Order: sequence, then C-alpha cells, then structure tokens
Amino acid sequence: MKILILGGAGMIGRKLTEKLIADRELLTADDTLYLHDVVTPQAPEGHDNVVLLSGDITSAEQTDQLAGLQADIVFHLASIVSGEAEEKFDKGWSINMRGGWALLEALRAQHEQSGGSYRPKVIFASSIAVFGPPFPEAINDEFLCAPQTSYGAQKACIEMLVADYARKGFIDGMSIRFPTICVRPGKPNLAASGFFSGIIREPLNGVEAILPVDPSVRHWHASPRSAAHFLVHAAGLDESALGTRRALNMPGLSCTVEEQIEALREVAGEKAVSLIKPQPDEHIKNIVAGWPRNFDPQRALSLGFSAETSFKEIIEVYIADDLPK
Repeated sequence: MKILILGGAGMIGRKLTEKLIADRELLTADDTLYLHDVVTPQAPEGHDNVVLLSGDITSAEQTDQLAGLQADIVFHLASIVSGEAEEKFDKGWSINMRGGWALLEALRAQHEQSGGSYRPKVIFASSIAVFGPPFPEAINDEFLCAPQTSYGAQKACIEMLVADYARKGFIDGMSIRFPTICVRPGKPNLAASGFFSGIIREPLNGVEAILPVDPSVRHWHASPRSAAHFLVHAAGLDESALGTRRALNMPGLSCTVEEQIEALREVAGEKAVSLIKPQPDEHIKNIVAGWPRNFDPQRALSLGFSAETSFKEIIEVYIADDLPK
C-alpha cells in the first residue's frame, strides 16, 4: 500500500506520521509512505520505505506528479493558516483552494486513465472556520456553513469538491473539521488562533506570552494527539458509514480563555500564569469573534471519534508529548 501526506513537514503532518509508524494500523513495514511539503520534510524514524518530496501544490505539474504516485490513501493537510490567508488574499485562495482543486483534478485524471480501477481514499483536513455567526449554544451536525473569513471560505470550497468528486466515484473522500489544535509545539505561526497555544506553551517554557483577546472568549479545542487520531480513524472508516454527507465536525472541548488559564494554574502554578501578559489586538479580536465556540458532534462520536474532555488533559498531553525535557 502507498500513503501520501501532503503537508508532511507541518506539525500535524509530523504527528500523523509518528502515529502511523507507531500504531501500524494502516501502515505496515512493507508499505511506502510519501511525505510532501513546500519544504522537504524530515525523514521519520522507525520506517524504511519513506519517500521525501517537496514542491508547490499550486503547480499543475506538481499535482500531476503527486497523483501519478497512485497512493491508496491521500491525507490532504497542506494549507496556509488562518491569519496568513486573511492577510494575503491571493496566496490563500491559490494554495488553499486552487491547490486542493488541482490535486482532485489530477486524481480524477488518474482514475479515468485507469479505467476506474484507481479510486484513492482522500482525507481532507478542514476546519471549524467553515461556520459563521450567529451561532446556537452548540453547533450540531445540521448547522449550515457560512464562513466569515477567507480561510473558512477556502476550506468550505474544498469540502464541497471532495463531496462531489466522491459522489461521482473519482475518489473515496471525506472532510474532517478540526477544532483549534492546542497546545501546538514549536514556535508561534501566523494562525490567528496561535495565542490559544501560546498562553500555555510559552509559560510552560518560562517565556512571556501575549493574550490579545478578553479572557471571556470561548473556543473549541483538541490536542495534536487527537488530531492525528482523527486522521487515522477517518482513513479506516468505511465510506458507507458516511452516506452522502462527507464532512464531519470533530469532537473537542469548549472552554474560555479564563478556564485555560485556570487549568495552567492547576498544572504549573501561579509563576507560569504570571507570564501571560494581556495586550488587546483588535485585528485578532475581530477574527476570533466570527469563530464557533461549542459543538455537539454526534455523528463523529457515533463513528468512534474521540478527544480530550478537559483542558487540563490537553495541557498534560503537551507536557507528555512535546515539552522539552
């Protein structure tokens, strides 16, 4: 079997790679793992059959080459993040929408050239940014997509394309809508949601963190460990379980920034909390105001997806998996 991860150098791509190699549920020792990103991903430990690739998915030549691998499972994680997509309009639509569409078109071409025998499983990493206000107390599986950011609109477009290409039989595809993934390891990125991780990660590493929003802000979270679990579990699902609705809201935890801080205080004490410095940012506040706050993801739960149930647990996952020792 062949597995292709687009966005393989990113944080979630690395977590997914580690899980695939550790679990051996989808990836056996004899299978080939292809890791692709705009920069060459690092070679993972524990698996011999790894091919490292780099290139631009906005290039038709590149997507044709990737589709030509005829991978059995394609994890499409490649995108630019929310804040960058909002600030760089053309770049966001080029990478997040046109790049995804080009990939699906290249996979369709391979399907047709094979006489219909090639039909890959495609797992698209979407986002809760596909939703916009006004919100109910908890978004259920019937709530409409009405994104209020360019990033959310781009993700919604690819969701619809994945569903249509699956309906036509070109792929076996589905989209999973990630919560905000927190606590992200490493350095801050350009995601507007980055502060949710920063106010936990930086204090745990003895560094000051900026809080650009009010502590009353509520949001929907899951850990990087859960993100990798979502992807692997999705790849193992039978498409008949999805019916005609190919996008799923993933489980997570709804909490306020204040509750995040209290969980940090419980785990690491007052010294860590004192490193959080309020510094209001109207641009960030306006973006966050249009984001969902709570979900009731019954379809995903019924299909076996799961996530953390307390923010303390999310912090403990970061400490166990990613806090420098």
